[in-house]
Formats: sequence, C-alpha cells, structure tokens
Amino acid sequence: MEREIFWKAVAERDERFNGAFFYGVGSTGIYCKPSCSARTPKRENVRFFFDTGAAEQAGFRACKRCRPASERPDAATEAVIRACGVLEESSDISLADLAGSVDMSPAHFQKVFKEIIGVSPRKYGESVRIGKFKEGIKKGNEVIDAMYDAGYGSSSRLYENVSEKLGMTPATYKKGGIGMNIEYTVADCELGKILVARTKKGICAVNFGDSVKGLVEGLKEEYPEAKIARDDGSVSKYLAAILENIKGSRKRLVLPLDLQATAFQLRVWEALREIPYGETVSYADIAKKLGNPKAVRAVAGACAANRVALVIPCHRVVKSNGETSGYKWGKKRKEKLLEKEKVNA
Repeated sequence: MEREIFWKAVAERDERFNGAFFYGVGSTGIYCKPSCSARTPKRENVRFFFDTGAAEQAGFRACKRCRPASERPDAATEAVIRACGVLEESSDISLADLAGSVDMSPAHFQKVFKEIIGVSPRKYGESVRIGKFKEGIKKGNEVIDAMYDAGYGSSSRLYENVSEKLGMTPATYKKGGIGMNIEYTVADCELGKILVARTKKGICAVNFGDSVKGLVEGLKEEYPEAKIARDDGSVSKYLAAILENIKGSRKRLVLPLDLQATAFQLRVWEALREIPYGETVSYADIAKKLGNPKAVRAVAGACAANRVALVIPCHRVVKSNGETSGYKWGKKRKEKLLEKEKVNA
C-alpha cells in the first residue's frame, strides 16, 4: 500500500513528497525526487528509498536535473508517511493513537492525512486489511486464517463490502459447481441431522434433514459438477460453532461464507445477519430497510434461496402479523429455533 502511494506521487510529480522518499530507475541507474520533470519511468523499473544514502548504496546515482539530495522533507508529509507505516503494521489502531504516534491532534491529523493520501486513515486501514487478506488467499491460506492474519476480528467485518473490494461474493462459480472442491460433515443435533459443507473460501451449505443419505444427495444435486468428499476434520470447527448456536451458548455466528447470489439476495442476507438473537422481523420490515417497501415477495424469495441455515438467520423473518411463515428446512424446525432463541435471549 505504502509503495502504491509513492508511485502515485511520482506519476503526479507531487512536490509535497520531495525529500520524504526517492525513487531509483533500474533502466538508467539514476535516482530522483518525486517531482522530477524527467519522463515517467515504467512501474516495474522503479525502486523506492527513504533517503539518498540507501539509493546510492543500492548503486544509483543522483539525477543532475532535479538534484534530489538538496531536498528537505515536508514535516506534514513525513508524518503522514510514518503513520502509513504504523497502519501497515496495525491497521486496527485508533485515530487518537495513530495521531499521537506522529505528535498531532486527531482532528488536524485526520485533515492532513486525507489531503495528502486522498482517503481517511480509516479507509486506508481498510485497504491495508483487504490487501493482506487477498495476499493470504493467493498464498493458499484458509479463508478463516487469512481473515484473522489480516486483522479482521470477525467475518462480518470482512464481508461488509466484500463484493466491491474482493469480487469474492457472489462466488464466480460455473454452472453446477465445475472446478469446486467441497468437503462436508454430517452430525446429529436437536433439529435432526445437520450437514455442513465448505470450500476453501468458506461455508457453502448448512442444511437440516432427517437422514444422512438425503442430505448428501441434496448437496450433490445442488453442485452436480463439483468434487464432493466427506471430511469430518476439516469442517469440525464450523460444525462446532453452529451446534453451539443451536444450543444457545453462542449467540452470534461470524463464519466465512462462499455463496452464489444476486446483488439483491446479498443485500437481504446482510440485513438478516443484523437481526438480533431472540428477535424477529417481518418480510415487509426487511423490504422497507432496503428502501423498497414493495419488494416483500422478493425478500421472501431471497430468504428461500438461503443455503446456510443459522449463519444467515432467515428463520428470524416472519409474517407481518407475527405468524411463523414457511422455512426451507421445515416449519417445525423454524418454530423450535425461534422458541429456543427467545428463551436463551
């Protein structure tokens, strides 16, 4: 992230960064200050340095046109760059602590940071976390591991604007799950049998049923082209969390998901995840919250399309008169869930 800010300054010949860093061009062996009037080099040929000594030690010589060694850094820019370094290490730091690390008041620091970087410290921190998460995924890490390594305390924070930032949800599946590897486990619970399935990115199915055979056949029907195998060990942590939720010992489920959905379905599902444990809302309430009071049937359709019971709590949506409506996994299961949540809440 920090290097991208430097490159932006070079491309725009931003004088505010003069003295705060220098850039060397591998194809010429010369280092310059950001505002140098020389032709903008190719990005792949550029290296960045915080001082002239480091550039010269790396084998670069000073540009005779811009005379970079004569520049003294702007104090505000230098402070903001230091703050960016702090955010690279700990993107969850508070504004007050971040401002304190560069001896500025929070209000002044916020203003200066946004003027120089173009976004607020909070937005910059979010970009840092997203970058670390994407890098973790590229390295082959599990989603839940990459999530925590990137500084996310829960998957709900990661998924707030994930479709815009990551392009990961809705999932880019081919029809029938071609290319997908799905692992699942089945267990007994208070609601009968439960199947939990996951891909490398996250949970793709949580289903209730009366038999193991029926649940597995249902999963295969849903993803006929995917490679599906039972693996109790790899799915155990997700299953344990969901079983705790059913028992009432875990009120919130914040687990990584890997789902195929329309933009509208995603909006509905996010709204469902905000319904407090032990409470219910109506389909009309959700439609109004989304800014389209007439979309009651569409909301009901999105609830019916939910593939992950409990993780997306569609069971907490009822009719406007308070009556329990239908449920993909059976009305009796929905009633039992609502009754238990009401008691435990």
